[in-house]
Amino acid sequence: MTLLEVRDLEASYGASQALFGVSLDVREGEVVALMGRNGMGKTTTIKAILGLVKPQAGSVTVAGRSVIGMPTHRIARLGIGLVPEGRRCFPNLTVAENLVAAARSGHWTFERVVELFPRLGERREQFASTLSGGEQQMLAIGRALMTNPSLLVLDEATEGLAPVIRNDIWSAIRLLKQSGQSILAVDKTLSELLPVANRCVVLEKGVTVFAGTPADLTPDLQDRYLGV
Repeated sequence: MTLLEVRDLEASYGASQALFGVSLDVREGEVVALMGRNGMGKTTTIKAILGLVKPQAGSVTVAGRSVIGMPTHRIARLGIGLVPEGRRCFPNLTVAENLVAAARSGHWTFERVVELFPRLGERREQFASTLSGGEQQMLAIGRALMTNPSLLVLDEATEGLAPVIRNDIWSAIRLLKQSGQSILAVDKTLSELLPVANRCVVLEKGVTVFAGTPADLTPDLQDRYLGV
């Protein structure tokens, strides 16, 4: 089953066009890596999928339904859990309150999130504002899981984190993949992203220029589209 299908997506910020033709899809139970250099349209693609940026052309289908023009909260209710760039938590709520604030019934409960990220259990009564950056990122992922999404979207989930915390989060992502969780992941660290991805999509100047398996993404293509 295809959970997300994007075809020929175009979007702008005012008079500045950012997406000129993005196509991708995520099927049930797979991890898709969305890649590209900085400024190539990855985050804009996610925002357009969720209605945070209004698409000007193309189509976005979530769970078989067109979501073009649909409010963001309704798109989310179709089964998308977003972990946005920047570790956004409710700073004046405790860890436990952050997790239950958006909870929906399903596999993911407070106990299961704490099992995935034991640090959150240790800090359940602390305010989110007192957590380290890595702990806040774990909390953001846990909060998204508590919505019991069909598709988890991770936008730069490990950016700027200490190596030990990055390892913890990548370990959690691998466990999520093993459990059958569908994931759309944006990240710059190919050495960690490619081993967990089933398929890769690469953007260049707001256009999909590559779609295939990690094995198809040869060193030459990596240098061409992802090198510094």
